[in-house]
Amino acid sequence: MGEGDKTEKITINLGLVDLGQVGLLVREGFCANRTDFIRTAIRAQLATHAEAVTHTVARKTLVLGAQHHSRRDLEAVREAGQRLQIRVLGLASIADDVSPELALATIEVVEVLGALRASAAVKAALAGRIV
Repeated sequence: MGEGDKTEKITINLGLVDLGQVGLLVREGFCANRTDFIRTAIRAQLATHAEAVTHTVARKTLVLGAQHHSRRDLEAVREAGQRLQIRVLGLASIADDVSPELALATIEVVEVLGALRASAAVKAALAGRIV
């Protein structure tokens, strides 16, 4: 399974009537279970708004999918005297061997619509730069 295929757990609150209706549809065989129903509903909404997502990704210059930054990548950025703006719709990951100091020296801003995977120390160091 590739990085982009991994899932992230979310929690939602539903009213009792909505939850009962979902349960009814599951019992009647429209979906295998509540999770399947919710995934299907989310995908339908994403399909409905796909054009808006595409335009926003282009306007905000977001990377669509997964983007990984290794220690070697960030060391090369530092040696070039540059700084990164990480903007991702999907998954952004920073390797576990990246130190907080290296992250601070090379990453100017982090904007992730999805999930950011990095060590707790790197996330703490970048906290003021995550939008």
